[in-house]
Amino acid sequence: MNTPSHAILNLAILTTPTYPEATLPILVGAILPDIPIFTMYFWAKWVVRQSEREIWTTTYYQPLWLNLTHIFHSIPLKIIGIAIAYLLGYWQWEVLFMSALAHSLLDFPVHNDDAHRHFYPFSHYRFISPISYWNPKYHGRVVALVEKLLVLGATIYIFPLQDSWLSKGLLIAVNFIYLTGYLYMGLFRRCTQVEVESGS
Repeated sequence: MNTPSHAILNLAILTTPTYPEATLPILVGAILPDIPIFTMYFWAKWVVRQSEREIWTTTYYQPLWLNLTHIFHSIPLKIIGIAIAYLLGYWQWEVLFMSALAHSLLDFPVHNDDAHRHFYPFSHYRFISPISYWNPKYHGRVVALVEKLLVLGATIYIFPLQDSWLSKGLLIAVNFIYLTGYLYMGLFRRCTQVEVESGS
C-alpha cells in the first residue's frame, strides 16, 4: 500500500475527536515502516545514480536494505513497543507504535513477490499474497482502485476532525493526485489500445 494511503487510513482508524493531539504520533507511525525504503531510494537514486530498474530489482533486495525494511515492518516488535510504552505511560509512543502496527497489518494482504517478513526477527516467514497493491499480474489495478476508494472514504470521515488547513490541504492534495493519476493512466491505456487496434 502507498505511504500516503497509510497516513490517511491510520488517521481514520485511530483518530478520535477527544484526542486531536494524537494526530502527529499517528502520522509518524504510519510513515515510519517505510523510512528504510525512502532512505534506500534516496541513496540509490541521488548518491550512486542508479536507474529505477536497478533500484527495484537489485538494490531493494540487498540484505542490508531488506533486513532494515523487515525490522521496520515487524509486527512482534511493534507489539513489544506498544506494551513497553503502555507500561511506562508514554501514550504518544503507544499511539505511534499502534499506527506503525496498523501500517504492517494493512500491508500484509497486498504484497506478492515483494512481501515483507512481518514476524522478523522471530521468523523469516513471508506471506505471499495472491494480490498486489501495484503489480498488474496480481490484480494490481483492481487493488489500487480499492485503495483509492478507501482513502477517499477515510478522507471524508476525518476531514471535519482536522483543525489545521494545512492538514486539510494535504488530504485534498493526496486524493487529487490519486484521482487524476488513475484517470490519466486509464485514458493513456485506452488511447494506446485504440492506436494498436487502428494500426492493425
